[in-house]
This record gives sequence, C-alpha cells and structure tokens, in this order.
Amino acid sequence: MSSSTSAPGSSPVTDAGPLSLCAREPHVPADRLVAEMVPPPRFDSVRFSTYIPDPNQPSQTEAVGVLEGFAAGLGGAHASGAGRRGLFGLGRSRAPKTPAGPRGVYLDGGYGVGKTHLLASLWHATPAEPALKAFGTFVELTNLVGALGFQQTVATLSGHRLLCIDEFELDDPGDTVLVSTLLGKLVDAGVALAATSNTLPGKLGEGRFAAADFLREIQGLSAHFRALRIDGEDYRHRGLPEAPAPFGDEAVTKAAYATEGASLDDFPHLLDHLAKVHPSRYGALTDGLRAVCLTGVRPVPDQSTALRLVVLADRLYDREVPVLASGMPFDKLFSEEMLNGGYRKKYFRAISRLTALARDAKGLAGS
Repeated sequence: MSSSTSAPGSSPVTDAGPLSLCAREPHVPADRLVAEMVPPPRFDSVRFSTYIPDPNQPSQTEAVGVLEGFAAGLGGAHASGAGRRGLFGLGRSRAPKTPAGPRGVYLDGGYGVGKTHLLASLWHATPAEPALKAFGTFVELTNLVGALGFQQTVATLSGHRLLCIDEFELDDPGDTVLVSTLLGKLVDAGVALAATSNTLPGKLGEGRFAAADFLREIQGLSAHFRALRIDGEDYRHRGLPEAPAPFGDEAVTKAAYATEGASLDDFPHLLDHLAKVHPSRYGALTDGLRAVCLTGVRPVPDQSTALRLVVLADRLYDREVPVLASGMPFDKLFSEEMLNGGYRKKYFRAISRLTALARDAKGLAGS
C-alpha cells in the first residue's frame, strides 16, 4: 500500500509518500550473505561490559565469566592441528588431535534474557579479524548452504576462528541432518561454535517432528556444545510499561506519510507477500527503512504464515526498525493452539520483539 498523494490532515508529508514492503522483491547475491554474517546493527556496540545481569539470577553473571574465558581461549593460531588451545583457555592440547569434549558453548534460556547480547559480545571479544568470525541466525546459516551449496559453505567457513549461531532451532528433519553434518565438518576443521536458543541441545526438534527418528543426529549436535543455562525474565518487560495499544488506521497512515523512510502496508497483504519472498531476503526487504507502519493487524491464519512473520520480526528487531500498527495488539497475533505447540518459543519471542518495536514507534503517531 503506497501512494504519492497526501493523506488527510495537516501533518507534513514526504514528497513521494511512504514506501511499501509489498512492492519490494529483493534479490540477494551469495557474496552478500557471507559478508553480512556479522552482528546486526542492534548489537554493533554491545560488549560483555554493557550486559547488565539481573542480580536475582546468578546464572547470568556466571555466563558472562564463562564466555569471557571462551573468547580468551580463541586467541593465537587457528584451532586446528598440533598445539591447539583449549576452547575455555585451559591450556594447550598435549597431542596433535582434536581434543575430546564440547567444541562450543550453547546459551539456553527464555526470550529476553540477553542471549543474543552475550553471543554478539563474544563475537566482538574474540581476538580475530572480522573476516575470520561469522555471526548469523540458524535460518541465515541454512540459507547460506542453499545459496552456496554444502561443500562451498564448508570451505568458506572452515578457515574461521568462530561461528556464532543465533536462534538455533530445528524445525524439520532435513535441517537436522544438514546442520549436524555441517557443524561436524567445521568442528573437525577447528572452528569454535557458539549458539543461542530457547531449547537445550538434547531437546532440539522436540514437539515439531518425529525427533526420535533423528535422535542420532540430534545427539551429535548436542555433543558439540557445553550448555549454559541463563535464567531470568524478559528484560524488555522488566520495569517497563506495557506495550501501547494499537492506533487507528488514520493515525498510522498519517504517521507513515509524515515519517521519512517509513513503509505503509496492509497487514494481510504483507503476510501474502512474505510467502513470495524467501526468508533469507527478509533482511534486504527492510533495507533503508526508518519505520514500518501496518494497518489492519489481525491474527495470522496458519502456522506457515506465522513462522514467516517470526523471521520478519527478528530482522526488524535486529535493525531497530520501529513498528506502528492498527488493528489487534501484537499479543493476539498467534492462536492459543500455536502458543501451546512446538513453535511456541518462537512465537513468544516474536511477540516480545514486536512489543519492544511498538514502544519505539509510539512517538511516530504524533509526528
């Protein structure tokens, strides 16, 4: 939904009117996918020193200490072959073979406890050139394999010191086998791993497909990681007001016209459009946006649509794009059946992040 005509009212408007996500069909070359495997803009400046542990949750402070040691242990030569350093700074290997035990850390906890902050801080703290460190979501990693092919992905990432995988979740058997094989080869090449998720490694895939049929692969993934549990409440709701109520269609439309770089779309049409764009391109879909304005927000109709919306919410949150909306509040997006199913943690994360972006957008309604 986009127009070059002025919206009713006296608010100043942009020359060409708002943008439209539905009018965008980005094509992302493979080399861009590799180059963009760095922490997203929201996490550019985060460090261990900027993480504020909840004093009531000692596991948060403990995680910072473990990860600082993990980063320190990744200094020096590439961790392959003789003289490999222990991942946790425990000294040098006595033999020129891969040391036994986990080759990475796995941050498990609910949404909003700062796992991505800690993962990005680890990336920044690891003493290696950015080109030797990779950071991406689980979806972005599987998309990279799709763009480059499996062997080229292995070759591209094998020279890295560290691979950070955010939102590590297995949603189908094919991804289970693919990622298990990929990470096994990267570990053999000496690449250290770090991941975040809402699901412990041994529980990956539970409630989503016949996990028992793929138990060997799931257990193989678990063996690569030392799990660190991070307890706590969603920091986005700690001491903060509740999410603002949705605005009216007219207020959202006026804000879109008055805000340079804003997009304006009808929510059901946007959901239809997301089905036509591969999730690996959702980041590019949001390029240059200063705000997203949505009219007619309503519950998503099915699980496939809901999972696509989760990916878009993640990309908007990563890029700190505020979201102003009319219609239903964001905590009504997903049905009770969805919130009680195997993807419930994804949906709760999306609600949490969209709520934060709604707060960020509150001032736009008066622009």
